[in-house]
Amino acid sequence: MKLLVLNCHEAWVHQLGILDAELDIVVGLSGRYTREWDSRMRPLPRGARVITMDEALASRTPYDGVVNHNITDLLDTKAIDAPKLLVLHETLEGRMAQQDADFDAREMRAMLNSYLATVGGHAIAISRMKARSWGVTHVVVHNYADPSAYPHSTLERASGVRVANHITSKRVFLAWDFHREALDGLPVTLVGHNPDMPGVEPARDWDHLKATLAEHRFFVHTADPRFEDGFNMAMMEAMAAGLPVLVNRHPTSIIEHGATGFIADTPAQMRQHAETLLADAPLAREMGAAARAWVERHHAPERFRVEFTRSLAEAQKKWARRRRVSMAR
Repeated sequence: MKLLVLNCHEAWVHQLGILDAELDIVVGLSGRYTREWDSRMRPLPRGARVITMDEALASRTPYDGVVNHNITDLLDTKAIDAPKLLVLHETLEGRMAQQDADFDAREMRAMLNSYLATVGGHAIAISRMKARSWGVTHVVVHNYADPSAYPHSTLERASGVRVANHITSKRVFLAWDFHREALDGLPVTLVGHNPDMPGVEPARDWDHLKATLAEHRFFVHTADPRFEDGFNMAMMEAMAAGLPVLVNRHPTSIIEHGATGFIADTPAQMRQHAETLLADAPLAREMGAAARAWVERHHAPERFRVEFTRSLAEAQKKWARRRRVSMAR
């Protein structure tokens, strides 16, 4: 299998290494926070090399599929005659709010659906919420987190931890006011690319991130149900590392209250749960082990492999049908 993958969402793209495929990852794209592959997020996946879009367009390589992350990607790869996958990482409502867009959501859905039909493309989403939001697919390819790739947690540091980039611009999506009111004054380490927040830095690399997760007592995730899921990849990875998770109540939460973490209706409740875990390392260790087992059971690498491979096959069928119609004309 040989795939062309546009460079975005390194943590997600890294998962493609499990396919044992040849991966040409396109770097140098405009609109990204970095023009190169960000090795602080993840190392290049197995079987990958980086190329430019000009090299991809000139190579005429017979790709088995092209992995796109947004509408701009679809337009950029229009000239590449290969099956197209569109991965929906965000909700449409979140995208509109972030861009302060005033277009009609129904028109956007119709336009995207029409364009996918025109190019023979197939859309997948990383969660049911994202799939429902865009309304162009019901197919979910679930992210995976492999506990065997993470050191067992020590929980030696009586502190929470949260991983988030660009917090200031995403404060509404991250329910940041809830987070701040709940945990202000308590020891919580923030990790991520946030240049406007003094003392907050991204991990040096994936090994450093895994080690950082393993030493903390619990993980924090808050999200506004209008725009974001009640979980994300960073949270799943923290669970894989053996951390219990504190979350605000959310209809898509994957936390089992009192077993793999705590669900809080109010900031005061979250604060109380945080203080409980900070004071009780054995409880945190027991809940963290349950979180690790939950991820191993529900978000195994093999599930991602099967779901992605099935979706790629569907993209290939749609592309082949579109080619037959085009040739018949």
